[in-house]
Amino acid sequence: MKGQIGVTTENIFPVIKQFLYSDHEIFLRELVANAVDATRKLQTLAGTGEWKGDLGELKVRVELDEKAKTLKIIDRGIGMNAEEVEKYINQIAFSSAGEFLEKYKDQANGIIGHFGLGFYSAFMVSSKVTIESLSCREGEKAVFWSCDGSPEFEMNECVKEDRGTTITLYLDSDSEEFASKSRIEQLLGKYCKFMPVPVVFGKKTEWKDGKSVDTDEDNVINNIEPIWTKAPSELKEEDYMNFYHALYPMEEDPMFYIHLNVDYPFTLTGVLYFPKIKERMAIDKNKIQLYCNQMFVTEHVDNIVPDFLTLLHGVIDSPDIPLNVSRSYLQSDANVKKISTYITKKVADRLEDIFNSERETYEQKWDNIKLFIEYGMLSDEKFCERALKFALLKDTEGKYYSIDEYKASIEEKQKDKDKKLVFLYATNTEEQYSSIKACRELGYNVLLMDCELDSHFVGLLEQKIQDCRFARVDSDSPSRLIPAEEEIKPEMSDDDKKILSELFKAALPAGPEWDVEAANLGENEAPVLITQQEFMRRYREMSSVGGGMNFYGSLPQMYTVKVNMENSLIAKIWADRENTAELLHQVVDLALLSNGLLKGKALADFISRSEELLKA
Repeated sequence: MKGQIGVTTENIFPVIKQFLYSDHEIFLRELVANAVDATRKLQTLAGTGEWKGDLGELKVRVELDEKAKTLKIIDRGIGMNAEEVEKYINQIAFSSAGEFLEKYKDQANGIIGHFGLGFYSAFMVSSKVTIESLSCREGEKAVFWSCDGSPEFEMNECVKEDRGTTITLYLDSDSEEFASKSRIEQLLGKYCKFMPVPVVFGKKTEWKDGKSVDTDEDNVINNIEPIWTKAPSELKEEDYMNFYHALYPMEEDPMFYIHLNVDYPFTLTGVLYFPKIKERMAIDKNKIQLYCNQMFVTEHVDNIVPDFLTLLHGVIDSPDIPLNVSRSYLQSDANVKKISTYITKKVADRLEDIFNSERETYEQKWDNIKLFIEYGMLSDEKFCERALKFALLKDTEGKYYSIDEYKASIEEKQKDKDKKLVFLYATNTEEQYSSIKACRELGYNVLLMDCELDSHFVGLLEQKIQDCRFARVDSDSPSRLIPAEEEIKPEMSDDDKKILSELFKAALPAGPEWDVEAANLGENEAPVLITQQEFMRRYREMSSVGGGMNFYGSLPQMYTVKVNMENSLIAKIWADRENTAELLHQVVDLALLSNGLLKGKALADFISRSEELLKA
């Protein structure tokens, strides 16, 4: 018989080609998935006793003829009779192509799954498609169907000995890339490597007589029982590591893993890994693979998991995640939000469990997961509340503390006049060595906050930890970092303050803004101390890694120059300011040098001047 496919336009195939073009490689996934579905349906019927035949070998075979440019997908599944071909193939399940295009004109990819169009993705790459099918039910006749991409089809009885379906694609001239063995291997490896029915592509090869030759053994390209389909009790540490390296062959061992397994109120399985981050801001996202009943869908899971969890690697599998019909983009849905919340909770549960039961291991791996946890705390409020229990702080001596442990350790010595705990921190132990040393000599503990997100993170902790503030060790003189009383300023007239400011600004380099002020820092403290306001420096650092602080990043550098009026050198300069220009430049340059601000000619001049002073 001949007939027309049941659509209301004669342009359906050009529509499919045009509309699905950007995702055209998915045709193979859709056709193999259909073959797998047909096979599993037969297994289900056999399991319930509705079908009592011999199952025999159940494999899906993909066969390529590179010369003829044909591709076959063959299954021994449930099969179809003429009535079923008429229902499932000849009647495309939407009212009209015009309505279809109007409804989905803004989507970038095709509309397959919800409309029963998986089979028709074949026409994205084919000038002709044929179907040969024999239903598994007794007494049925085999049916042949053929279509050349126009609404007309041909359907007749045919001779077919074995149950199941063979779909043959005659690849068109625009799609000859799919007539390549390596290209088909690549697509099968990408989309079908964990499908639940063996998928065969050619024969395994062996090296013989100086060349690669086919053996008699089928080349099964997939693992039908990946570890996420098994119970954690069936698996060993080795299984999780082997699976990780199968997914990411070039990666180092992960830090931790989480096995997901939930069946209510949605179905979700999977294994997620914490990768070792080599360069802390050189992070690979989109390394979580999304599967639907073991069929690969996408690596873009941004809408399923919170942004910070996209740093993880691994697999999640759920038939309850709503996809657009190309199955490449996720759609908004209540289940997605529930799944996202569940995954976040499982990650927090796992980290807290390791923190409580394997503290030493947790500390050893902290530097490699710190960025991940800080990112999560900054971006997800619920995760933050949980992570406050297991986030660690590391001091400059290499000792780790929970937040509560650290608060208890500094309670006695690091409380200021306002009864606030002062968390002192350094960002670079070499550059801030002298400040760290001075703080230790005063009995203070100094944290090391050298992560790219720490400028944001300290602000978060100030919000979350009651009665605390953070201060960088070089933001003031060591004795003033944790003031026990109000600072007493030197008594000076406004005219003298102005003269002092002009005197020292004349010795400072152009560029930054300098705020010169007289201070009583103690006779044994440095003559000049250059600092940046804690909040201004922190906001500049935050702007450098994003976070809506670009305004601060565009501001000029601003420094406070504290002139220590209790220092004997400053007293000498101030008493004889007309004749001590060289000494003035020397003490200013020393302060600049200690802040890494003395460079170029100014540094050369300082060295030359120092040599002359030593000779004297």
